[in-house]
Amino acid sequence: MTVFTPTILLCAGGTGGHLFPAESLAHALRERGVRVALATDARVDSIAGDFPASEIVTIRSATPSGRNLLRRATAVVTLGRGFGDAAKAIRRINPAAVVGFGGYPTVPPVLAGQILRVPTILHEQNAVMGRANAFLARGARTIATGFQDVRGIPDKVTARRVHTGNPLRPAVIEAARTPYPALGEGDTFRLLVFGGSQGARIMGEIVPPAIERLPADLRQRLHVTQQVRPEDLTAVQNRYLALGLAGLDAAPFFKDLPARMAASHLVVSRSGASTVSELAAIGRPAILVPLPGALDQDQAANAATLETIGAAIAVKQSAFTPDRLAADLMEMFENPTKLTRAADAARSAGIHDAAERLAQVVVETCVSETTAHP
Repeated sequence: MTVFTPTILLCAGGTGGHLFPAESLAHALRERGVRVALATDARVDSIAGDFPASEIVTIRSATPSGRNLLRRATAVVTLGRGFGDAAKAIRRINPAAVVGFGGYPTVPPVLAGQILRVPTILHEQNAVMGRANAFLARGARTIATGFQDVRGIPDKVTARRVHTGNPLRPAVIEAARTPYPALGEGDTFRLLVFGGSQGARIMGEIVPPAIERLPADLRQRLHVTQQVRPEDLTAVQNRYLALGLAGLDAAPFFKDLPARMAASHLVVSRSGASTVSELAAIGRPAILVPLPGALDQDQAANAATLETIGAAIAVKQSAFTPDRLAADLMEMFENPTKLTRAADAARSAGIHDAAERLAQVVVETCVSETTAHP
């Protein structure tokens, strides 16, 4: 007797912020005996190599945004060609369902799946639905969300909505086992600062002068771990070394960021969906500086989910100044119980089994489709 093993086509690309949740779902599906294939774009080929998929298909893609009409038109043509690539791949792979994780690289394969009548599931990581997912939402069978309340879902969308949370990497689940290191009198205050590709510069410009403004006795208790752009690394290190800190780790990239997050008393960062979900899962207080200028203002909405429950302070980039940050740090040095309360509040919002929840949604969709069309 031949046992039917379904294949699920996961669609994620553009950035690791979309790829990492897809990778977590892939692990959860494979544990259930489900075969996984990945449709992605060339930009993430370098980080997709370890993705737990039996097949990885590269689909041509582009982002039709910006004011340059020629570039937008070229992007639309590229997306059209990607649709052709995706339709051929879907006919060959014959997936039981297609799961999209947002971003324009997912438009060709998810749209092709919808037109070919394959059940499609969208996962929206942010608290505001992105434009790619909004474009695809009317044809989706199910919309799974990283946050309880998501704005921007188009009217007349009939898809079932399920709050699953954002799937987390295994390293985050491991880090979440570390209790919050309560800050006692005279203890070293461990500060973690990172901004990703679109935030490291502002962190390098604001955080060092903020720490310069602290009294010397507080600087001597401060250990700073900071992501710094390669071109700024030497200057930032030299500036910190003159301050008499308790310790300093500065680098362009940290492979063990979840573990460093768990070891920190406070995090200063952007508020991408993955970052906010990881802060909640690990249970760490934060000062969040949403990326400005985004049309969807998704990072501002993400930050608000933690600020509302007292787990974070959200600061607009225009208000993120050395004086403001120094004042916030002074307040936390003087009232460490606020940090502990904020850590508890963050942990209360964490969803550790989001990948398993999303895997269940995928399996239920496949079962309902099989039942409806035996």
